[in-house]
Amino acid sequence: MQEGLLIGFHMISCAQFAFSVYYDHMYTVVPPNIIKMHNSYGGKFKFLTFWDAIIQAIFFFICILNDWFGTNAVNPRKIPFIRKLKDNVHAILGFPVAMFVGIIFWILMFVDRELVLPKALDPYFPWWLNHLMHTMIMVSTLIEMMIAPRKYPRRSTGFLCLFIFIFIYLIWLHIIFYKSGIWVYPVLDVLPLSLRIVFFIVLFLIILSLYVIGEAVDNFLWGNKYTKSKKSYAKNQ
Repeated sequence: MQEGLLIGFHMISCAQFAFSVYYDHMYTVVPPNIIKMHNSYGGKFKFLTFWDAIIQAIFFFICILNDWFGTNAVNPRKIPFIRKLKDNVHAILGFPVAMFVGIIFWILMFVDRELVLPKALDPYFPWWLNHLMHTMIMVSTLIEMMIAPRKYPRRSTGFLCLFIFIFIYLIWLHIIFYKSGIWVYPVLDVLPLSLRIVFFIVLFLIILSLYVIGEAVDNFLWGNKYTKSKKSYAKNQ
């Protein structure tokens, strides 16, 4: 029964994020005269939210493959490749990027929504899609953390991979600005260069902190079970 619920959750999550990516790419078309930035170089792929929705769809598809061909055991004697992939993707990208996107988006929405989602976009970007891509990403990744165990990679490895991801996205942001003369996020328009650098550093520290928080929460939820399982296994040898 529990395994069936796990598979069902993974299928629903994969479907909702895959649909979000498809719908956003195909149907959220913003006329150039409304907000020029949405039709500039990079298309939908300039938004971290869009990247994250793709990451979540891929991650939950990996979860489905692990449900079928891998294992969800707390401390299996042999960890198959698909389980290692699932654990690492969730630890390095799935949790920190999802929480970062959701938390930063809603904080900026509270401060001034024009900085992230101008009201002019409301007729073209439906409210339910907004919540799928900015709210459900947090809900789904938290549920996944609570219902399935994982082994975190070494922190140095996790930090390095997350840094590479962030660095690639920052380079992409500047390529878009170079090609179109437009910053993807309006908040960058109102910041001078010095404050923009500080802004990027603060965001970088936030996402690293979210990685550590995810690791701590996972250890709180599953750490003792891993320890007990290992001790029990050692006694049986």
